[in-house]
Amino acid sequence: MRADRLLSLLLLLQNRGRMTAPELAAELDVSVRTVYRDIDALSASGVPVHADRGPSGGYRLMAGYRTRLTGLTGSEAGSLFLSGLPGPVRELGLGAVLTTAQLKVRAALPTPLAEHSRRVQERFHLDAPGWFRDAESVPHLPRIAEAVWEQRVLHTRYRRWRGEVERTLRPLGVVLKGGIWYAVAQADEAVRTYRISRFVDVTATDALFERPTGFDLPAYWEASSRRLESWLRQETAHVRLSPQAQRLLPAKFGTPGARALEHAGPPDENGWVETELDVESLPVAVSDLLSLGAEAVVLGPPPLRTAMTTAATALAAHYTAQGDDSTTE
Repeated sequence: MRADRLLSLLLLLQNRGRMTAPELAAELDVSVRTVYRDIDALSASGVPVHADRGPSGGYRLMAGYRTRLTGLTGSEAGSLFLSGLPGPVRELGLGAVLTTAQLKVRAALPTPLAEHSRRVQERFHLDAPGWFRDAESVPHLPRIAEAVWEQRVLHTRYRRWRGEVERTLRPLGVVLKGGIWYAVAQADEAVRTYRISRFVDVTATDALFERPTGFDLPAYWEASSRRLESWLRQETAHVRLSPQAQRLLPAKFGTPGARALEHAGPPDENGWVETELDVESLPVAVSDLLSLGAEAVVLGPPPLRTAMTTAATALAAHYTAQGDDSTTE
């Protein structure tokens, strides 16, 4: 809608200062001609937009001009109070800051929007961590987050499965994924991901660094996540699934489970289907597939079927062993 676009244009000029018509057009995904019309509309409505001529020219707002928060819609005002996840914000050391900011925003809102935002906060709560998982201890998170903001070099000790290592890092961002905090940082010239709970020690230095030109944290994280999933799930299991296993598969295997169901063959007279399921290494795949119990049968490949047979035989032996305390009186 044009009203939304005009507000976006106004906020761009307010937050970024002078911008050219092509720059505004690229941000708003419209033509330059549309930008010219929108600038005229803003000026006609009393917004002090100035046009500077010349090679370094562009559009800017009159010095000191600021728009008000009363331009927020009810949905936008409500969403602001959904954005603060109490646990993660507290772990970042920003709990008091968020509370103060929300109070200031609510005080600035007109009465109807203030009441709307209060009702949203009363009725909706976002809880990021997964079920049945204790929160990880992340004592170094506030220091890492501060270094990200200040572009400050860190000396760290990090615990890997092979032992502790020392790293000098240039932290580029922090990510919360499924209740787990990660740091994205440059080590030498490579950008890597570190689980923050595994930092043994973090020391901020006086040295500052420049962020890599064009680095995009969301894009990096998406690409990194896809690479990790591709690396982890290099094997494919041919499985036969009961109706119960089909219901459990997305919860237990996530996206690979849902994808396997999409490509499953037609059900037989009992509702069982055959499909291909992306799995991790052999030991992990055996453990994961055993969680489906008798509701799934591994048909191949032969090494995985043999491993499943061995595991199932050993498990059965534990429950049928003579002299087991659980079977005697």
